[in-house]
Amino acid sequence: MAYRPKDTHERIVHRLKIARGHLDKVIKMVEEDTYCIDVMHQMQAVEAGLNETGNLLLENHLKCCVASAIKKGNADKSIAEIMEVFKKK
Repeated sequence: MAYRPKDTHERIVHRLKIARGHLDKVIKMVEEDTYCIDVMHQMQAVEAGLNETGNLLLENHLKCCVASAIKKGNADKSIAEIMEVFKKK
């Protein structure tokens, strides 16, 4: 398990719960046949929330896991892991 300071962990969980709430709203809007543009706006909120959460998670990974890997001489492996994540986008 990766190290995350308690406040960072709580922020990540909080943001994911907000995104889940937005996604639940999107599903309800589609079920209720809400105007497409309104659904798209709500979907953008979900995407933005997940992107912000991903950035927070990446920042934490760089500060903790990558910094530790570099100190241990495993920089190449750590960089390769990060690059794989971005190649999947």
